[in-house]
Amino acid sequence: MSNFNRRDFIKTSGTVAAGAIAAPMLNIRTAGAADSVKVGILHSLTGTIAIAEKSVVDAEMLAIEEINKAGGVMGAKIEAVVEDGASDWPTFAEKARKLLEKDKVAAVMGCYTSASRKAVLPVFEKLKGLLYYPTYYEGLEQSPNIMYTAQEATQSVIAAMEWLFKNKGKTFYMIGSDYIWPRTTIKIAKVTLARLGGKLVGEGYYPLGHIEFSSEINKIKAAKPDVILNCVVGGSNVAFFKQLTAAGITGKNQTILSLAVSEEEVSGIGADNTVGTLTCMGYFQSLKNPENEKFVKAFKAKYGANRVTGDTLSCGYTSVYLWKMAAEKAKSFEVEKVVAASANLEFAGPEGKIKFHGSNHHLWKHARIGAFRPDGQVDMIYESPLIEPNPFPKL
Repeated sequence: MSNFNRRDFIKTSGTVAAGAIAAPMLNIRTAGAADSVKVGILHSLTGTIAIAEKSVVDAEMLAIEEINKAGGVMGAKIEAVVEDGASDWPTFAEKARKLLEKDKVAAVMGCYTSASRKAVLPVFEKLKGLLYYPTYYEGLEQSPNIMYTAQEATQSVIAAMEWLFKNKGKTFYMIGSDYIWPRTTIKIAKVTLARLGGKLVGEGYYPLGHIEFSSEINKIKAAKPDVILNCVVGGSNVAFFKQLTAAGITGKNQTILSLAVSEEEVSGIGADNTVGTLTCMGYFQSLKNPENEKFVKAFKAKYGANRVTGDTLSCGYTSVYLWKMAAEKAKSFEVEKVVAASANLEFAGPEGKIKFHGSNHHLWKHARIGAFRPDGQVDMIYESPLIEPNPFPKL
């Protein structure tokens, strides 16, 4: 689990210009002569989801610092107002309302689980705010007030299932946390498996934060699947992978592909428990391109050489830049104008060249499959072409 660097934020709830002394609090919604613009950062810094979410804040703050050092957004320095959703969905909604009503932020980078996003969605729609959501999710949603900067489910699980079926086996056991993203993702996986002619030999779901998987692991051992598809999320993965290892199920003798485990989660799970297992993400720290090499170097320089990046970190970092680019294209911080300017907007970031869809607020994305190494990094095995987002698939 990453360490939340409080020196970069001064305090968990408050306003600070990244890399600078806090500027006066201003109500800025349109571009003008003002010297600052406020942006909300809303993630879980405590609770079971913090293992996956804390470091997204670090990446977003890095982007803000870089943008401020380069002159800001239309000459306005970004002030970050950081709030802790505390892995509690009503708290997310409460903090979203504060950011929009009291702090008057121009945009919010935030949420991780679909439950937290669903909790804040009506707040953003009612108050006409703008949320950049940086986490791979189930799709089945399109809001005029949300920009989705990670892959929706069809952009990861379909490619993963097709590759696994072709290369690793025909029988699958599927396990996930018990909420909308894992259940929808596994539903798409089962539809894909049926189309391919494979067989589902078992599935199970557990609440977020669950830590006892021994009975499910016994079922997995009895079913003897070719592939375990893992959609467990957050801190539960620590227990799940440690208990798999204790039961003799490892990447050496079993194909395990996770859809919610990146390099950042491995730092909490322990690389010895994940080595040889597979992951499907849009981004890996090991990607070779100039933008990613710059991002990784800057991240480690700011937060420590032992820190790692990952998919949601990349998406959070990219979100800030996408907002900046759209605001500058629109010549305004007004939400409707920023959203309109985002259509077909292209960006070369850590994961390579991406672009917003012309109408559905999602990004065209690569699906990438890789194997975890003993050091917790990923050796990429497969990379898809850019996949058009399809948030409303026929299931």
